[in-house]
Amino acid sequence: MPAGRERTLTKRQKAAVIVRLLLAEGIQLKLSDLPEALQTELAHQMSTMRFIDRETLKTVVDEFVDEIESVGLSFPGGLEGALTVLDGTISPATVARIRKAKGINFTGDPWETIAGIDPARLLPLLEEESIEVGAVVLSKLKVSTAAELLGKLPGPRARKLAYAISLTGGIEPEVVERIGRAVAEQLDAQPARAFADAPVERVGAILNFSPAATRDDVLVGLDEEDKVFAEEVRKAIFTFANIPERLDPRDVPKVTRDVEQAQLVTALAGATGPLAPTAEFILGAMSKRMADQLREEMSALGQVRPKDAEAAMSAVVQAIRTLEESGEVVLLAGDDD
Repeated sequence: MPAGRERTLTKRQKAAVIVRLLLAEGIQLKLSDLPEALQTELAHQMSTMRFIDRETLKTVVDEFVDEIESVGLSFPGGLEGALTVLDGTISPATVARIRKAKGINFTGDPWETIAGIDPARLLPLLEEESIEVGAVVLSKLKVSTAAELLGKLPGPRARKLAYAISLTGGIEPEVVERIGRAVAEQLDAQPARAFADAPVERVGAILNFSPAATRDDVLVGLDEEDKVFAEEVRKAIFTFANIPERLDPRDVPKVTRDVEQAQLVTALAGATGPLAPTAEFILGAMSKRMADQLREEMSALGQVRPKDAEAAMSAVVQAIRTLEESGEVVLLAGDDD
């Protein structure tokens, strides 16, 4: 319309003006959370408008600012919005029960929800769902996460999924959206777990820091109760004796930097008998000068009490575990036989 002639706009037109102004200022708006009908109406409204004069623009902006400033507190729209606000303050089990009782469907982008889920929860889905659905899920995840999950699947299943990914190019966006919503709702319907780790990992973690005598005694008992479970626990345990088969020699300097030298010397000096190969592995993976220095200190230390040796070895193991958790080292799979 001609400049200088103020006009009255409808609420929808005013909304279009504000959106256009914010976008022109480079502000990123997340309008995808709006109902599709509103998104469609906004696009249609913007397509019918051309120019507005400065006076009309100022009036619309002033009215918008007045409305914003008059708001004391806003609440999220709908129950799903309320659950988002309460995330972290009420238990996951309560959230799951509320969603199940109300039959709430996911709003927004379901793939954002799926991307934020612990990959361990996606593994059973990839094992049980159809190959086609699994291929779509892997395609929508980060490459690193998809590779991690693929590596944990049985060989034949992993090969089928990898091939199926090559066939996903022609899938329509609407189909991918529906799959995402179905997967997100399925994962949300799973009951919350009381423990973050599986029983094998929890028992293994406890035995990692138990005295050797206790660890051996417990494993003997587990063998009698459930031999399969006992074997899985053995694979989850990482002790000083496992270092040569699980730690890359190139990572040894990272570990020795994080262990007090007195503890390292005590651990190496106390590693006799069956543990001697571990001491030699550590010494052989460092510079000759450093190894010779440690050997001199070990010789000067003399015989180490078993209790002191075990405490020092636990410190070395803990340093390796800490580095693993931070991603600085990756433990090898070890011998599965």
